[in-house]
Amino acid sequence: MRVIAKKILREFWEIHSDCEQQLKSWFSETCKAEWKSPTEIKKEYPSASILNGNRVVFNIKGNTYRLIVKINFDYEMVWIRFIGTHAEYDKIDANTI
Repeated sequence: MRVIAKKILREFWEIHSDCEQQLKSWFSETCKAEWKSPTEIKKEYPSASILNGNRVVFNIKGNTYRLIVKINFDYEMVWIRFIGTHAEYDKIDANTI
């Protein structure tokens, strides 16, 4: 999969250094992944939440942070839509961000 854009993750972990390693691991694992469907993501990340429109919410650092991505399985593209604290996540609509 191709992740767009790592810069968003980097800017986040520069502020929240406690999740740097987890975000780097997620990025590395996702770049190597060959997901064809949300079911394949759930096999690898059982705690991930599958939303409408091929959006997926990943729990980062024991659910301290939330990462929302939108995936195009045909083109193997992953767009980062949101990264934030659990409190920030509660203030947004994950299905439309």
